[in-house]
Amino acid sequence: MHARRMFLSSAAALLTGLAGLARPTAARANTSTAEATRFINATGQALVGVINGPGSSQAKSAALARIVDSHVDVDGIAKFCLGRFWRLATQAERQQYEELFHRVLLLNVTAKIGEYHGVSFTVGRAVARDEGVMVATTVNRPGQAPAEVDWLVKPVGGDPKIIDVVAEGTSLRVTQRSDYASFMTHHNDSVSALITALRSQVARAG
Repeated sequence: MHARRMFLSSAAALLTGLAGLARPTAARANTSTAEATRFINATGQALVGVINGPGSSQAKSAALARIVDSHVDVDGIAKFCLGRFWRLATQAERQQYEELFHRVLLLNVTAKIGEYHGVSFTVGRAVARDEGVMVATTVNRPGQAPAEVDWLVKPVGGDPKIIDVVAEGTSLRVTQRSDYASFMTHHNDSVSALITALRSQVARAG
C-alpha cells in the first residue's frame, strides 16, 4: 500500500509533544487557550525527559505507547482518516481497522525513538479554532533545522486530547485521509482491502 505512514513525517515532533498531565475532574465542552497551552507545555516537558534520559529503546517505546493511549484521541483520528468509508464498513471491519490503525500508529511513532537525543521545544501562541485549540510549538533537534509544529487539542470525554498534528503547515490526519482515499479508490472502495494492507504493514514491522 502506498500510504504515508501514520504521523511518521513528524515523529520527532510527536515524541516531544505527548506525555502525562493531570486530568480535569469535570467534563468540559471546550478547552481554553490557556488550558491547551499548559497541556502541551506539560506534556512536552515530561516526555523530553524520557527521550533525553536513560533507558533502553524498548522501555522508552513502552512508555510512549502508554502516553499515546492516554493523551491522543486515536479512535477519533482513525475514524477521521477513514472518512466517508467509515459508513461503508461493517462493525467488525471498523473494529479491525481501529485496532490496526492503533498498532501502525505506535509502530511508526516508536520506530526510531533510540535516535532522538537532545530534543527540546518551545511553546508559542494558542488560537481557538472551531474544532479545538491550536497550540504552536517549535521543536529543536541537534543538527537539524527547527520544525514548526502545531497541535490541535480538544476535550474528549472531559479530558484534553491531541486530535491532529500540523507539521510545517501540513495536517497529518488530512494527509493520511487523502492517502487512504487514494488507496480505496484503487481497490474498489474496499475497507477489507485496507485492513489487509494495514495488517501486512504490521506483520512486516514485526
